[in-house]
Amino acid sequence: MTMDLSRQLGFLLKDTSRRYTRRFEERAQALSLTLPQCRALLHLQNNEGVSQKRLSDLTELDPMTLVRILDRMEADGWVQRRSDPVDRRARSLWLTPKSKPILEHIAHLIAETRSETLHGLSNEERAKLIELLERVHANLAALPAFTAEKSQRSSR
Repeated sequence: MTMDLSRQLGFLLKDTSRRYTRRFEERAQALSLTLPQCRALLHLQNNEGVSQKRLSDLTELDPMTLVRILDRMEADGWVQRRSDPVDRRARSLWLTPKSKPILEHIAHLIAETRSETLHGLSNEERAKLIELLERVHANLAALPAFTAEKSQRSSR
């Protein structure tokens, strides 16, 4: 009995995510934006005043990569680094008014990509899809870390 690879959960999740991300990146590239820039700006919009370290954690970007992104965004006038009042060594990150149109463009790109992706699904199907994915996500997030020791015990 052969398995149809296109029906396997892992394949569908990974391929759907890859295609969705690629489609968003194509749109963002037309505005000279990268996916990491968009992620940094969106997380910063929801967490103004955070440190670079915290933003690195939120975006899951390597700290050095994030520094380069922030340097460029600061040069473009979208982000401002300020001294942290609590820790003199740290810098907090803030959006500037110049970032507002960029964030509006990003929101539009997200809406367009989502609309294309969910085309042909009813509102009920869209809601159910999100609900089911949230449950799958919660299941995976609740799992303890996998260790080699557990793997060896289960294979005995």
